[in-house]
Amino acid sequence: MRRVLPVLLLLHASAPLANGTAGVRPQASAPSASGLASARTHAASDAMPQDAAASSTPEARDVLLRRLVARVALAQVRKQDAAWHPDQRDCAGLIRFAFRSAYKQMASDRLSTPLWRDGRGRPSDFADAEVLLQHSFQLLGRDDATRESLRTGDVLAFRQEQDAGPIFHLMLVVRPEDRAHAPARVVYHPGEKGAAVRTGVLHHLATEAPLEWRPVPQNASFLGFFRFKEWMS
Repeated sequence: MRRVLPVLLLLHASAPLANGTAGVRPQASAPSASGLASARTHAASDAMPQDAAASSTPEARDVLLRRLVARVALAQVRKQDAAWHPDQRDCAGLIRFAFRSAYKQMASDRLSTPLWRDGRGRPSDFADAEVLLQHSFQLLGRDDATRESLRTGDVLAFRQEQDAGPIFHLMLVVRPEDRAHAPARVVYHPGEKGAAVRTGVLHHLATEAPLEWRPVPQNASFLGFFRFKEWMS
């Protein structure tokens, strides 16, 4: 059964600060377009055309796929793509859509079989947040050092206990290869029907969000940082 994350005390990108980064605060509304401009611009400039990917090495292909995942995810903050089915617009749905769109643009041959695994480990086009973590992503760790080593396309995972049962929530990491260019960000859908996709600075999430949403070892609700198994090397 799919569980939807209610709109809780999450974060958003505010207007850019003087140093060019964007502030993040809990209990805020959907992000403004101005706070996302630098992240979108960087992701777009990193992209390479499909013909460049055709002759690239497997390692280079993974880098390009990560950049395309970032572009697709950040584009949903501005306007959610009509190709992203409304019934699948939640945190896991954003990750499925961003990954599938990236592979479709650059490595469509991979889509001859589904990207994901279902609860029994069989190839599947659909997997909710919990199943994605169990069968398609691999735990990297939960500590600060792991957070600093994250790359675009990695995932933050939380498990919040509710009266009706646990709710899993995922956030996608967007980090420029040149770390001096811009800070690492998270992009996520809060899960509520009709909600906007949001983004914020990863460091601010770890230091300023309510404790239950901080990706830090002290937070029992934080499951850890995860990476798509096919990108493990």
